[in-house]
Amino acid sequence: MESYKEPLRELARPYRKAVLKALLVLTIMGGALFAALNISTGSYVLAAVEMAMGAYAIFVFRAIRYTRHLERWIIAYAIPFFTAMMFAMITPRATSTVHAWVLLIPIISHLLMGRRLGLAVAVFYMSVAAIIFMFKHQGQADMMQALPITNIAVISLCILVFSHVYEVTREQSERQLLKIAQTDTLTGLANRARLSDIFEREQQRARRYNTPITILALDLDHFKAVNDRYGHETGDMALQHVARIFRECLRATDLPARLGGEEFGILLTNTNSQQGLEVAEKIRVAVASTPLHVNNDVIRLTLSGGVAEFGTDGDTLRDLVREADRRLYHAKDAGRNQIIPADNRHPGNVS
Repeated sequence: MESYKEPLRELARPYRKAVLKALLVLTIMGGALFAALNISTGSYVLAAVEMAMGAYAIFVFRAIRYTRHLERWIIAYAIPFFTAMMFAMITPRATSTVHAWVLLIPIISHLLMGRRLGLAVAVFYMSVAAIIFMFKHQGQADMMQALPITNIAVISLCILVFSHVYEVTREQSERQLLKIAQTDTLTGLANRARLSDIFEREQQRARRYNTPITILALDLDHFKAVNDRYGHETGDMALQHVARIFRECLRATDLPARLGGEEFGILLTNTNSQQGLEVAEKIRVAVASTPLHVNNDVIRLTLSGGVAEFGTDGDTLRDLVREADRRLYHAKDAGRNQIIPADNRHPGNVS
């Protein structure tokens, strides 16, 4: 449940879209300019390719305005764009300076496609460009001198490495910021925003594969009394203590979250309401049987909870939390330290 892959992709989309738009505009302008220049020098095939890329850039620019599949359009444009570069290098009438365009490949690839795919695409096309250069100029002594070739190779490698390092660092920074924004600082559990994001993803999977999801609402009993008697610092320690118990009782695929104060929500994937009740009971027993030791004080904690199942009790996180909360307060009214199941008829054991 700690994967931030999808949120990171969402964060990257606006700036990648802006980069793609800038590239498309430059392609349209450059295509027209170089097509005219190549026509004037008699390079009609290359001019046709450049005009085709300009026309394609106009088409892609219009297509990406409202698309939900930006990544697909990026690949659909970047591959022909880089391939057109390779074609320009092969063309006999092309000047040797056309190889300078290769230096753009690692920058564009990483900005548009991220560290993994961007690196793979950049390495592939830069390798193809090197092979084209060697074959095209192998009989030209002035082009095959060791020092110029070494300079070009080192500069290309530097740009590739710097582009990759920048993208890796950017993703790491965004991942850390996202984690901070979606984590409760006191307990280290997910916060409500993180719970909502993960629920949206799991909701789609549940509908696609017809798998169950259960939400638990758990609340510490008499927590105000703990704060009043031992102080808020001890109250914070109690919340951290309960968070540790949650982690010990749950699977890696489950998501415990602090909803506010002493109330917690837990998202259980591939879990029906009966299985959710068993998990909630396991947590309840663990909390009740594991007191918190602070200095010479032994603080015994209990919690009450409610269970709600996706589909039966609602289709949104708000509905499920509301229904689980309703059963939680039923548990409070019934004497606390118990779990009210989804059918609302058979509360868990009271101890």
